[in-house]
Amino acid sequence: MNALVALCHFCELHGPRTLFCTEALHPPAPPGPSGPPEGPPAPRELEREREREEGLNMKANNSAPQRSDMCEGCRSLPPGHPGFLSVDSETSIRFVSHQQPRRPQLFSIVRQACVRSLSCEVCPGREGPIFFGDDQQGFVFSHTFFIKDRLARGFQRWYSVVMVTMDRIYLINSWPFLLTHLRQTIGSLQSTALKVFDSEQGVSGQRSVRLDSVFSPAVFPPQRSGNAARSLPSLTQHPSLWESLHCSFTWLLKASGSRLTEKLLEGAPTEDTLVLIERQSEQEEEMTGWEGAEGGVSSAQQNQSECDEGRDFLGDRSQGEEPAGPRFRSLRHLRQVLGASEFRQLTWHVLMGNQVIWRGADPQLIQSAFTVLKALLPRGCCRCVLYSECYEEAYRCNFLGLRPDVPVPPHVLASEFSVLVDVVSDDRSSLYSAASSDDDILSLYQCRLTSASTQPTDRGPTLLNKLELALTNENLSVDVVSHCLLCLKEEWMNKVKVLFKFSKVDGRGREETQKLLGVLGASDDDNVRLLKFWLTGLSKTYKSHLISSLRHAH
Repeated sequence: MNALVALCHFCELHGPRTLFCTEALHPPAPPGPSGPPEGPPAPRELEREREREEGLNMKANNSAPQRSDMCEGCRSLPPGHPGFLSVDSETSIRFVSHQQPRRPQLFSIVRQACVRSLSCEVCPGREGPIFFGDDQQGFVFSHTFFIKDRLARGFQRWYSVVMVTMDRIYLINSWPFLLTHLRQTIGSLQSTALKVFDSEQGVSGQRSVRLDSVFSPAVFPPQRSGNAARSLPSLTQHPSLWESLHCSFTWLLKASGSRLTEKLLEGAPTEDTLVLIERQSEQEEEMTGWEGAEGGVSSAQQNQSECDEGRDFLGDRSQGEEPAGPRFRSLRHLRQVLGASEFRQLTWHVLMGNQVIWRGADPQLIQSAFTVLKALLPRGCCRCVLYSECYEEAYRCNFLGLRPDVPVPPHVLASEFSVLVDVVSDDRSSLYSAASSDDDILSLYQCRLTSASTQPTDRGPTLLNKLELALTNENLSVDVVSHCLLCLKEEWMNKVKVLFKFSKVDGRGREETQKLLGVLGASDDDNVRLLKFWLTGLSKTYKSHLISSLRHAH
């Protein structure tokens, strides 16, 4: 990611200052076929390059603040310190950290971002995130915060972390991600500084000394000089603070660049892609809302798995591996375990939009079954509760996993719009459990399917008939069957779009709709039910596009 992260501080003596800066230096692009020939450069070119570097270094030295204008609180690295360097072995990108940007053209941009983040561009309460910038000076994500200090005015000092980039869209899309991880870094700084502040207050309380002192002009100058400007390592008592910040900012730049990637799409995006983008946006908005309402505590607990990847630069965490055990690997594997008849009945309920309930003691097995079955439907039609301790109504989820001791209401068992699969341990499994593999489901469990539906499932829908032909063809591999299912889904989603445009947008009558279904080859009852259910999976983007185009036409 072409961005820069900096830690800024508002000094009581010198105003806004840049304390620490991490930037990514990309390797030079290799020359093309018509580029200069390989070989050592000429002496004249070397001399020009040396003069250019000396000019840039002189410009950087003239732009940077002089040592006389810097106090202990304005300085991060001691004079002569070379800074910190990390190299990404995969991309050969170098991450360099120093007090000021090493490239002179970035100095004024970072300086302006620092001043604005600690003066005029501040959110209500003076603590929190804010976005500002323009096309000339770049766009900035800034998060201001306070650090406790018993010698500071008001017993706290003002800092900010800014990320500067020229890509406005990329920075806005990364807002929830940056907010989550920067708050974790800031929280670590504040908690360690608070411990130091409390211990110092216990030894010599500065508040009582100030209140008892005589208010005279002779009192104020000593308070604004000398030890009043303390460095951040002294406030946190963290001897390797700058090394830790270098690691944290380096990871942030690398992760921000790898989490969003550009892909070349052949044609318009599919409905599954649009629904996935919409759901991700909704989740990020909810996460940001929770953080704003409760100070980030609920969000940090809710997204524990994401934050446990080592983002706390004051500590290290490790991730656990996925537990082993029996799993459904594909639709063909599920059909072998259930049997052809019960598999067709189960998939018929899935395609019709009925509630599919799996009840058992192995949540990983149930989750694998839902992963396989959800491939039959568009992403917008899948509402899943993986493993619940109580029954959830059908309007909340069409895939429901339950513990083995959770009862299903009688009206649900008697309904034709639901199907129950009980996964029970096989009594014979104890006889040869040691000899069987972990993936042999038939030797460990029995799957019993129960449904009150009396409708025949052997006639349709057409998608299910074609899918079974592919599953029974042993010459087709699992990957080929998956691509076949993808093509079938796209075919029927196109029919759903035509039906939505014809009936919902254009407002055609029932007779005309029946003629359209005949043209689409979907006039059977099972096909009609499938189309009506899949209508609920259309993305909001597609629906709003059709409705807005209709308004513009009129």
